[in-house]
Amino acid sequence: MERRLAAIMATDVVGYSRLIRADEEGTISALKALRADLIDPKLAKHKGRIVKLMGDGMLAEFASVVDAVRAAAETQQAVADRNADLPADKRIEFRVGVNLGDVVIDGDDIHGDGVNVAARLEALAEPGGICISGAVYDQVRDRTDLAFEDLGEQEVKNIDRPVRVWRWVAGAPPKADGPAMTEGTLPLPNKPSIAVLPFTNMSGDPEQEYFSDGITEDIITELSRFRSLFVIARNSSFAYKGQSVNVGKIGQELGVAYVVEGSVRKAGNRVRITAQLVEASTGNHIWAERYDRDLEDIFAVQDEVASEIVTAVPGYVDIASRVKAAQKKANDLNAYDLVLRAESIWHQDWSSLQVKELLEKALEIEPGYARAHGRLAGFFAYSIFSHHFPAEKARALARSHADKALELDPNDPVIHAATAEAYCMIGDHDAARSHIAKAVALNPNDFNVMVVGHMVSYLGEHKEGLRWARLAARRDPYLSDAIREGYFDSYYMAGQYEQAIEQILGWRNPPSHIYAGLAAAHAMLGRMDEAQALRRQYESNLSEGFGFNDFLSAQLTMCARQEDRDKWLEGFRKAGFDV
Repeated sequence: MERRLAAIMATDVVGYSRLIRADEEGTISALKALRADLIDPKLAKHKGRIVKLMGDGMLAEFASVVDAVRAAAETQQAVADRNADLPADKRIEFRVGVNLGDVVIDGDDIHGDGVNVAARLEALAEPGGICISGAVYDQVRDRTDLAFEDLGEQEVKNIDRPVRVWRWVAGAPPKADGPAMTEGTLPLPNKPSIAVLPFTNMSGDPEQEYFSDGITEDIITELSRFRSLFVIARNSSFAYKGQSVNVGKIGQELGVAYVVEGSVRKAGNRVRITAQLVEASTGNHIWAERYDRDLEDIFAVQDEVASEIVTAVPGYVDIASRVKAAQKKANDLNAYDLVLRAESIWHQDWSSLQVKELLEKALEIEPGYARAHGRLAGFFAYSIFSHHFPAEKARALARSHADKALELDPNDPVIHAATAEAYCMIGDHDAARSHIAKAVALNPNDFNVMVVGHMVSYLGEHKEGLRWARLAARRDPYLSDAIREGYFDSYYMAGQYEQAIEQILGWRNPPSHIYAGLAAAHAMLGRMDEAQALRRQYESNLSEGFGFNDFLSAQLTMCARQEDRDKWLEGFRKAGFDV
């Protein structure tokens, strides 16, 4: 009986029976297309051999364990990119397990313990995820840029010993111990990828910085409307603000093929915007343009810059791929200017009352400005976690502005995302679910939509919430606060307390309520000394007029399921809070 050591990849379709029941012919056809377009080419590229195909899965063999893991990761990423444009009920997702072990050769088939362990690892993986054995991790840890987290030893069916399991962290920076950005090279996505660096303020007035930053952010948003582009989020792009630009290094650190840089000069009623598109790997300038316009033309210039960038990318798709959303712009530039000021402050301090004051001034000038209403909805929803307003008043104002924003502009995915977030925070879970779905349908490529996608965790869909958090994390390798907190809450409600704690590592200045959550997570793991120390740290940072009971009420209000509320209550109680 012939034996050999082999790397085995076991793959399974998530929810195959459900998909077949809903649409048998469509599911089979889509699965064949995925195999022909994505899976088979990835296996061939990494010298894999398909051992057998099942209706809902596949077994493949590799001579190299590094090839097996790379093939698995590239396949899952390619499938995720393709799924991004599809409604949730039409997506075909896979679980993958990779093991290194002894196999028995039986003609073209293979059997044995090594195959069985790969199958059990696949069953432990999340939809769109990969689990590998400790033997595999030992071989690939220093030979790939992929990031993995240790799930410890797991008891698995029909295996008489615990199996050490490592989970692939999709979209994470390479070799990361926690969520913070580390040096390295991120792999390029399977679509044209772009980072827009903060445009330089050339106005000679530092107080005009908000305007150039706002123009940059709006161009990022415009580019994200092209679904076939991969666009880095504002947070990671702005990490390079004020630095001398090395586009090659930026391309490696953010995992993008192209970098956009430019400048803004605002003087009186005129604005000059310059922009250039650079190929990161070579430094070659592909396209550059200068726009001298009246400020009234600012929205047209943003559209032109985005369209010019897209058409300049070699081998790219045509403009027809753009999301057809009839986004309404401000009619009064003073209102637009006030909103840019408010957003600039929001990025630094979401609780600042200046945000509210500036947005309300914008609405005094232009009462029908949907973007201002949407931002105010978010401000009042988040203010539930501050002491500015009584919770019921904050919830009522958040709902009022959310409803008005949607009435004014029902086709803007960012407004639907902000509205979904507001509704979740005020406890209207059905409305939150509806607007998350609408935001995703309008533009799943928008970073704001990805961030709000994690909020389905509060609706009980923990795995889906983590999937969205990972998608957002790849767009934002430097990890904004919203992603870190989304990861933390999603892992906590999924009962994965160790992973929840890891997401906060490296967060330099988290808001005080995060310490309460951390205390609960440590308490659920039985680490009472750490839990009580974190509880005391939280209590020492409490704001006057906003106590633990206020925070607890806000946290529980966001959860749609009693099971999730019970997890928070249990953790806080064990940590010593007066629940």
